[in-house]
Amino acid sequence: MAPHPRPPIAVTGLGVLSPAGHTVPEFWHTVTSGHSTATALHDPDLARHKVRLGCRVNDLPHDDCLPAKDARRLDPFAHYGTLAALAAHRDAGSPHPEPGRAAIVVGNAVGGRTTSDRESALYTTHGPLRVSPLMPLVTMPNAAAAQIAMRLNWSGPALTIATTCASSADAIGHAALLLQTHRADVVIAGGCEATLTPVTLAAFGNLGAHSQRNHDPAHASRPFDTHRDGFVMGEGAGFLVLERLDDARARHRTPYALLAGHGSSSDAYHLANPRPDGAGAVTAMRAALADAGLTSADIAHVNAHGTSTVHNDRAEAAALRTVFGPHGVPVTSTKGVIGHLIGAAGAVELIAAVQAMNSRLVPPTANHEKTEEGLDLDVVHGAARPIRAGAALSNSFGFGGHNSTLVVTPL
Repeated sequence: MAPHPRPPIAVTGLGVLSPAGHTVPEFWHTVTSGHSTATALHDPDLARHKVRLGCRVNDLPHDDCLPAKDARRLDPFAHYGTLAALAAHRDAGSPHPEPGRAAIVVGNAVGGRTTSDRESALYTTHGPLRVSPLMPLVTMPNAAAAQIAMRLNWSGPALTIATTCASSADAIGHAALLLQTHRADVVIAGGCEATLTPVTLAAFGNLGAHSQRNHDPAHASRPFDTHRDGFVMGEGAGFLVLERLDDARARHRTPYALLAGHGSSSDAYHLANPRPDGAGAVTAMRAALADAGLTSADIAHVNAHGTSTVHNDRAEAAALRTVFGPHGVPVTSTKGVIGHLIGAAGAVELIAAVQAMNSRLVPPTANHEKTEEGLDLDVVHGAARPIRAGAALSNSFGFGGHNSTLVVTPL
């Protein structure tokens, strides 16, 4: 018996909350400008830190579906995620499928770090009775998925995936599987993160992964650049509404794109560093292309993981050369503008890839001046670049060797 053909998956809603903006048009305008959102962080606890910079979300918007009293009880990561997911839901025309047929898949790396650090400090200074009884409920990584489900009254699966910096890309890939296997009719998928806390910044500073350009935050994140010295931490959330194309058309929705392919792999190599030859990334990219039924020649541009760390940029460059050949495809990294959103990075960057594909305009890699010798990449920098029509590929690679690649195609 021939296998049942997989239904095409449509992207019908987008929602973003980021240092670059709280709406998709605002976000896209900032990203295409090529101007970094990194600033100095003035928390007194950071005075002795190696790292005192980051890309922060400011001036959170109000949402009638999330009353201020309820919002105050949320850790920032869940607050960001809920706002972005609700925005995506509205953007998709507020779909409400049959009970149990709507799903939520959230990617998150660390959960409620802000609350955890605050309650730990209270415990140290004032003892156990000052620790909030709500702490376990506020800090759990699945708090965002639970909040989104409650706000929308969606009783289907509400899942959380944790593959560090590949989390939200894997969440989107899993969402496609739920739709293709008819286990859900509509899925909100994406990720959220809020890790700009003194403890987290201290850890990444001591690890040597974070830029220490405290004197010049706006030029600190420099993906693939010769003078890069580490990533810049960001925060925020990005969500997409996914549904089968036939269902979207039945609702008279015009999709932004088709989610055509997903590939994932594990380096099985090292907790912090990728395989130098990028073999795991190659596996993920080729799997995503095969899933989409495409070849590398069909890709018009790549939104790279591009962290601005020495090892990750070199490994990804090696992988891109293997898949596309030297200088084979225009490459950009939005992390120069918004920083590294960790678990939320994949979803936010896929939104950028969709926007680039539809506008046929690749945003510049902020702060990139000269590509490191030997990387052999066509890094878009200086200004946004027009591109041909075609599919887009977005990479997300995480600590622990997790690799995730998504491919979107125009209608």
